[in-house]
Amino acid sequence: MAKVLMLYYSSYGHMEQMANAAAEGARQAGAEAVVKRVPELVPEEVARKANFKLDQPASIATVDELPDYDAIILGIPTRYGRMVSQMANFLDQTGGLWARGALHGKIGSVMSSTATQHGGQETTLFSGITNLLHLGMVIVGLPYSYQGQMTLNEIVGGSPYGATTITGGQGQRMPSQNELDAARFQGRLVAEMAAKLVA
Repeated sequence: MAKVLMLYYSSYGHMEQMANAAAEGARQAGAEAVVKRVPELVPEEVARKANFKLDQPASIATVDELPDYDAIILGIPTRYGRMVSQMANFLDQTGGLWARGALHGKIGSVMSSTATQHGGQETTLFSGITNLLHLGMVIVGLPYSYQGQMTLNEIVGGSPYGATTITGGQGQRMPSQNELDAARFQGRLVAEMAAKLVA
């Protein structure tokens, strides 16, 4: 049985929902799926004033546990068209894993969110993918076999590089059913690919 880590950061719960959907998809494919988050860097007092969602049940991941998984899906919100500092800080600590090739040949995948349709979803996805490639991982995206990302009937995230969601400028829009289905699809695909590698 493949073991999949859904590793995310979420200030307001958007990526938390996408992460849980991806984990659900991985479980549908028969994998053991674990949902964890990276540590918060914002001081608690500041986070509370900004109404951060601090009651997330996912436990905090450690860098040392990453080699325990056959696949890792990153859930990365966008800040000014780039990866949030919380995830970047976590990934910056993987130098030891890189040096010994601890993640070589494992499956890597990325999801993202932005406030607007053109706020940098793909640049954030690529920044995550770049990190995973440097760590020697095999990348799985969101192929167009997930047809929901091509709809013109609603505002929707998604790209062939990974599932995405659009949050609105004030974080008022939570992931749509279509976007959650995209995350589930990606989670299933990642688990299926990981199962082939561990077979």
